[in-house]
Amino acid sequence: MTDRPITGLVLTGGGARAAYQVGVLKAVMKIRRECGATASGNPFPVITGTSAGAINAAALACRSADMDEAVRVLAQVWENFHAEQIYRADSLGVIRSGARWLTLFSLGWLIARWRRARPRSLLDNAPAADLLQRMVDGAAIKQAMRDGHLRALAVTASSYGSGLHVTFYDALGEIVPWTRSQRIAVRADIGVPHLMASSAIPFVFPAVPLAIEDRSEYFGDGSMRQAAPISPAVHLGASRILIIGAGRMHEPPGARAHSAEYPNLAQIAGHALSNIFLDALAVDVERLQRINTTLALLPPEALARTALRPIETLVIAPSQRLDDLAARHIGCLPAPVRAMLRGIGVSGRGEDARGAALASYLLFESPYTRELVALGEADTLARREEVRVFFGWPPGAEIRSP
Repeated sequence: MTDRPITGLVLTGGGARAAYQVGVLKAVMKIRRECGATASGNPFPVITGTSAGAINAAALACRSADMDEAVRVLAQVWENFHAEQIYRADSLGVIRSGARWLTLFSLGWLIARWRRARPRSLLDNAPAADLLQRMVDGAAIKQAMRDGHLRALAVTASSYGSGLHVTFYDALGEIVPWTRSQRIAVRADIGVPHLMASSAIPFVFPAVPLAIEDRSEYFGDGSMRQAAPISPAVHLGASRILIIGAGRMHEPPGARAHSAEYPNLAQIAGHALSNIFLDALAVDVERLQRINTTLALLPPEALARTALRPIETLVIAPSQRLDDLAARHIGCLPAPVRAMLRGIGVSGRGEDARGAALASYLLFESPYTRELVALGEADTLARREEVRVFFGWPPGAEIRSP
């Protein structure tokens, strides 16, 4: 019997920004190999994810018998992405979804109502379901648990009907579902529908029906109303957690760029998505740090009387603003998608770009995703010693700079 802590992996949401997570994981696996710690098995017995992070989480879980191979497969997908793998990017597909949807912002909604045309989202993400069928195998997740490579997997989604934030989880042992204010846990066989629901960015991708208890509800992106993104990993037994963010946790000091122009729709949408995807994690990390500090002040007898336990965390998040990276690659989007986004204010490139924040979530194109993977790898290798100490790996050989 080992007393090693159970390590959890928390992968947050962010659409195309989730490519950064793959770079972090590549670096973690590299550090593990160089430390000679590969014999320790899967370094993440508990894996949780939200939105695009849920997709990465499930892809890792079903290959957790060989985590190096799991990360390699994931990197192969993200480093060679094209938007057509996630959503219809051809002219006809964009007209059927985005063009119809945009008519709701004008008197065209009268025509849409008369024709009983009810567009559901800006983009049609049917291609993503085909990709996920190839990437994720529910039976393999179950087998990984039976073989002892994985303890638990959880993905989250948000119900448009009840307003509940729901964590769907599967685990090796008996874990009692938890209930908190406006959020519940439901045991389930996690499959492609759960991943499609968890990654259904509001307005951008359509909601997905999922069974919950004795009913069916429509769910959207799990980052919505997610007050405690770290919580599922803790409930599933993790005592130390690697958290990979999809945006900078802290802005550098000094004056920030600003504009006196009235914000267009794309800028407002990008700001709203950043609030949904990025802010909850920073708040939850700060909350966990405060709890750890408080617990450290308690005498042993008082600590024994509380169910709370300190949770060791390592947070790795982008060192650069991903909006700025996206601004350099807006031109990589397929022409029909660029034309549609231009209609709501995404324009320009580089320093002159407007609406880059919105584009940063939709840029499933390899020039952008490869840059994010490279950034994640570089950020993590720059913190090699922190990573090594967090996992308790031996020092290993001296590492050359990347």
